[in-house]
Amino acid sequence: MKVLHRIALLLALAAWAFADNKGQGQTPGHNDNYNSKVGWDLKQQHQAAPTGMVSAVIQFNAAPNNSVLNSTLKLLGAQGGAQKKAFQKFQGGVFTVPASVLDALADSPLVKYISIDRVIKSHLDLTTATVGADIARQYGWTGKGIGVAVLDSGVYASHGDLKSATSSSRVVYSESFIGTSNSGDGYGHGTHVAGIIGGNGTSSKGGTRTFYGVAPDVNIVDLQVLDQNGMGSDSSVIAGIERAVALKDTYNIKVMNLSLGRPVYESFATDPLCQAVEMAWKAGIVVVVSAGNHGRDNQAGNYGYGTITSPANDPYVITVGAMKTEGTASRADDLIASYSSKGPTLFDHFVKPDLLAPGNGVSSLRVPGSALDNMYPANQVNPASYGKIGSAAYFTMSGTSMAAPVVSGAAALLLQKDPNLTPDQVKARLMKTAAKIFPVLSTTTDLISGLVFTSHYDIFTVGAGYLDIYAALNNYERPAGRAVSLSAVYNAASGKFTISPLSVAAGESVAWGESVAWGESVVWPSSVFVAGTSVAWGESVAWGESVAWGESVAWGESVAWGESVGRGEK
Repeated sequence: MKVLHRIALLLALAAWAFADNKGQGQTPGHNDNYNSKVGWDLKQQHQAAPTGMVSAVIQFNAAPNNSVLNSTLKLLGAQGGAQKKAFQKFQGGVFTVPASVLDALADSPLVKYISIDRVIKSHLDLTTATVGADIARQYGWTGKGIGVAVLDSGVYASHGDLKSATSSSRVVYSESFIGTSNSGDGYGHGTHVAGIIGGNGTSSKGGTRTFYGVAPDVNIVDLQVLDQNGMGSDSSVIAGIERAVALKDTYNIKVMNLSLGRPVYESFATDPLCQAVEMAWKAGIVVVVSAGNHGRDNQAGNYGYGTITSPANDPYVITVGAMKTEGTASRADDLIASYSSKGPTLFDHFVKPDLLAPGNGVSSLRVPGSALDNMYPANQVNPASYGKIGSAAYFTMSGTSMAAPVVSGAAALLLQKDPNLTPDQVKARLMKTAAKIFPVLSTTTDLISGLVFTSHYDIFTVGAGYLDIYAALNNYERPAGRAVSLSAVYNAASGKFTISPLSVAAGESVAWGESVAWGESVVWPSSVFVAGTSVAWGESVAWGESVAWGESVAWGESVAWGESVGRGEK
């Protein structure tokens, strides 16, 4: 079994070179500039329909003032192109682009990168006890006064668990970025996420179990970027991120949750989603993103390695994978969810996920009549099971979409206790204090197919470990520098991969290199390394033989509710 695991991991590592070639290779009939500044999926669409039109996100090298826009629109207008959406803070916009002018756009020194406006998909009593949120609540850390932006399918603000003690809604702001007015949550995903972050258990109090969120007094800023089918686009998410940054001071937005994602098509340095989340991070907002639910994807023979989605592949954000509580409040028996996506990230080779949190079989807020509620009525939590009567107020879901808001709630608790923490310090504390004791491997059986999956607890599966809120609240260190995720680097001479911090912008330092207290060996579990810095499975790799996912990979399933993972696993 260990040999098979090594082979799987090596195949995933080999995918990096293939992915890099896709991002930098030659496209017949076009110059090098075109290739480096146009997303590979857009190149392919251009080849298939050389006279067609595409909705694209154009990033500029500077803020798109009138001169920049006029120059761009002059190029586009001659062939029928036009601007569809302008952004306020993000250095770019959404345009209808004729394929015939892509070469000219790529040649322009004003243009940084051009990509398709891609499709995005939506990706607690035991949960809160497992990570220590119940203890935090006893000491008065409830997230009170902290604003958390939920970029999702909307939030059902009328749910009793999202109201304050005075019955006013803690959903303090709502706006839609999907072309319709915000009318709650037609899909049912965003409300579930909001409940994990900040549900206060009102609908279950007085019964035998109370379903608390991690930070039950936070305020929710509802930014609807997914529709009633759980679908959105790069541009809707970017617009939502921009609005969160603009409202940061108005609603004290300290945390942003993104339980969504899409495939990775290029380096984080040019991916528009990654650039947008970095904008929020550098504005002082902790950005938490679900890793993805593709840990079982073996289409390329990689056993789910290399399947972290965007924008979870960005080195700044906190990327969260999913654990199973095994029906107990103790962490000791918890296991990784086999569907949780694994690193390394494509193109950039970052060690992801950063953290793990409970995400399997999580009970949170139900939206009556929503799409998920109608599709999966059996997942409604029977009120009799927690000593109440009436209609169901709670619903059970599984996925990394449920794990991310656990970490978002944890970040809110840290920031209530110490409002002056930077996003990097929050990330560093959560990672350093995470529990780091895991088994070598575990197996699980899918509830529907009966297939057996084996998971190994290496650095690309568990990251820095399992969220421990109590330990994080009791950490008082304030590391300087950026807490960027580590890079995996291949050494051809030794045939091994080593882990090292990403080189950040000039003048900035990296938190992990500051001192022995914040060195790599105290943040990541030692069991996943050899000699402290070498990845355990770093033998020689036949570069370029495989790719973690191809163009035809089945991304049609809902990230939030896939056929095999939505109902959870045992």
